[in-house]
Amino acid sequence: MRKLIFVGFTTVGALIGWLSVTDSDWGTRLVMMGVGVLFAAPIGGALAGIGKTGRSLGWGESKLPSDGTSSKDIAANYWRDEGHSPFAKSGASEGEMHRWDRGSAG
Repeated sequence: MRKLIFVGFTTVGALIGWLSVTDSDWGTRLVMMGVGVLFAAPIGGALAGIGKTGRSLGWGESKLPSDGTSSKDIAANYWRDEGHSPFAKSGASEGEMHRWDRGSAG
């Protein structure tokens, strides 16, 4: 049924383009039929539901599970992250510096 709606709209677009220049030569008719199809195809596709995705994600939800940015992930990892949002913690303390880090004493 979707394909029938889409093909119907593109045919109507081509017919409107052809009827708009019935007294011209065939080159002009073909160009106007193409323009009619160009404008009718997106309308037919939208009305037929072609390209419609599944359930859209709500605000704050992520496509990747547990990447840490959705509100569910933040709530689940609140104690682990000590109340900070992911990747927003302050830098490491001096006790965690290694000998190859810049500014270390050893």
